[in-house]
Amino acid sequence: MAEFGAHLTSATTDEERPTFFEVLAQEGLMTAIRPAIKHALRVLAEYNPARYSWLYRYSDEIYLTIDLVLQQHFLSTTSASFSENFYGLKRVATNCSKNGTASLHSRLPRKEHLKSLILLVLIPYLKLKLDSLFEKWKQEWLDGIGVSQSEQKTLKKLSSIYITLYPYLHMGWEGAHLYYQLAYLFDKSRYHSPLIRLAGVKLQHLTREDMIAQMQSLPSPFTNESSISDKMKVISKWLLGAVAIGVSNGLSVAVFFLQFLEWWYANESHRSTTSLTALPVPQPPKVKSKPESLPKDTSVCPLCFRTRTNDTALSTSGYVFCYPCIYTYIRTHKCCPVTGYPSQTDQLVK
Repeated sequence: MAEFGAHLTSATTDEERPTFFEVLAQEGLMTAIRPAIKHALRVLAEYNPARYSWLYRYSDEIYLTIDLVLQQHFLSTTSASFSENFYGLKRVATNCSKNGTASLHSRLPRKEHLKSLILLVLIPYLKLKLDSLFEKWKQEWLDGIGVSQSEQKTLKKLSSIYITLYPYLHMGWEGAHLYYQLAYLFDKSRYHSPLIRLAGVKLQHLTREDMIAQMQSLPSPFTNESSISDKMKVISKWLLGAVAIGVSNGLSVAVFFLQFLEWWYANESHRSTTSLTALPVPQPPKVKSKPESLPKDTSVCPLCFRTRTNDTALSTSGYVFCYPCIYTYIRTHKCCPVTGYPSQTDQLVK
């Protein structure tokens, strides 16, 4: 029976075709980097909420910028995304490969380059925002906040339709990816993802000629261009490439460092937890607002200064509020109203 599964790890009749595990590994690389960057920004925001809390608030946009710089650089220089180049893969336009016009180290055509950049950077960002919007509106409807505070009937209907239809759209999105992965696994398709097919490209292994061409195509800041505009273009392109290479090298090191941390904390979890009781009691969180602005009565909400209804604690600081008050505040400001610690609505404990 082993010969029927040989195509999973060994080369197929097309030697340039990546294996199933290679395409899954390169997709999982960027999936692991996003939460790592978000966690780093969160740690920085918790260290100094007054100065760095905005970094965590706009972490998705910061990651979008980093991703855009990385993907643009690698698509321009290696005809591959950052993760694809990390695993020794490249993108080849399907129309060029059919016509036989693609050379070993040719660059992506402009049309395929633009489509690849949009599908690599913009589409995942929009999908993330749609997921967040669905979770927010669903929670509001479950808690009755969206119905009571929303005064526009159009917005009510729109959110209701969105909450009803989006699970089916999400299921179609995931189902399409699963279909293409299974088709690629059983050698029924040369595309492992619908986004790859929409981009009009396919993945192949890098060859020795490709690697030599990539090294020779690196721009130099010392140019002999006569006009100042041409010099500025070359220098700006070189600086962009240098930043992208620095970020990519840093991310490559961070990936292995994160794997080491996962191994380290996995071993720590097996140890006895009795030592935790011997740790000193931490200091209470620093209060952002003036102490006199906080109510002396512990049964009063620090936001509305009324007796609390539906008591809800914020796990990042430990303060207790009315649920409608703290939910609306966290949704708007993304931080604790007392300490300024970055917070999210999923950190509310009823």
